[in-house]
Amino acid sequence: MQGLYAFKGSESDDFSKDQKFLLFSIENIQNLYLLMLSLLIEVQKRAASDIVKKQQKHLATKEDKDPNRKFVNNQVLSILCESEALRDALENRKIDNWELDSEYVDVIFKAITSSSLYKDYMKTRTSDFKEDKDFIVDVFKEIVAPNEKLYDYIEDKNLTWLDDLPIVNTTILKLLRKVKPSGSGQHFTPKLYKDIDDKQFAIELFRKTLLNRTSLNTEIEGKTKNWDTDRIANVDYILLQMAICEVNHFSSIPVKVTINEYLEISKEYSTPKSSIFINGILDKLVKEYEATGKLQKVGRGLL
Repeated sequence: MQGLYAFKGSESDDFSKDQKFLLFSIENIQNLYLLMLSLLIEVQKRAASDIVKKQQKHLATKEDKDPNRKFVNNQVLSILCESEALRDALENRKIDNWELDSEYVDVIFKAITSSSLYKDYMKTRTSDFKEDKDFIVDVFKEIVAPNEKLYDYIEDKNLTWLDDLPIVNTTILKLLRKVKPSGSGQHFTPKLYKDIDDKQFAIELFRKTLLNRTSLNTEIEGKTKNWDTDRIANVDYILLQMAICEVNHFSSIPVKVTINEYLEISKEYSTPKSSIFINGILDKLVKEYEATGKLQKVGRGLL
């Protein structure tokens, strides 16, 4: 959607650069994922460093000399820190932001250690794996993910990351919930694409929507004769183009799945009434395709 919105040429123009940027943007999702996950590793290092500094104080207290290491020794954090696969991924993609921007590590560390979650967790000195995992899940969900300063930092680094952040945070939470005591950390380096078809779908939807813009616009205009074109939001027009393209050119995708997907996107990115407008246009077109036999879907239950 963003790629099509930014495209200023016609369907006959070369859009190889735009396609390249599309794939680059998708690849960048993995960088954001690694950046957010590595923040937990850096927070653990910050906690360990904090203990050492307190122990080295000239007037160290009994608590300073014999600190509660429960957070530093958290088993889930240990799996992240010791994961060779995760370390290799961070090195290969040169994800070292927190070395230069360590103040954000401090921000998250202080937010964690001042929270009631942390205080309750640190009431004892030992824990089992379940308690460690539940604590890290809650910390990420309630402290790391919604942090406003971190949000501003991500926005400054890469504007497209703001749209990717919810799915990245959701992915991290799912993986944290699934981690097991015997985990090697390989668990935390998932593939960006499910398979080659997954990647090809993004390319094909982008290309086919651009290559068929004239016919797609004709379809839209035929169902919006009572609408002034200028009154239709640009995003709505693009979402309709994509949805109609998907209905007509991707035979294995159920119509209901297509419609629901674009309605959800419109709720996120367009006007309050856009989903009603888009649903009405798509409903009319699909009924027309069914009546004329134009709708070609393969497999069972795909209507």
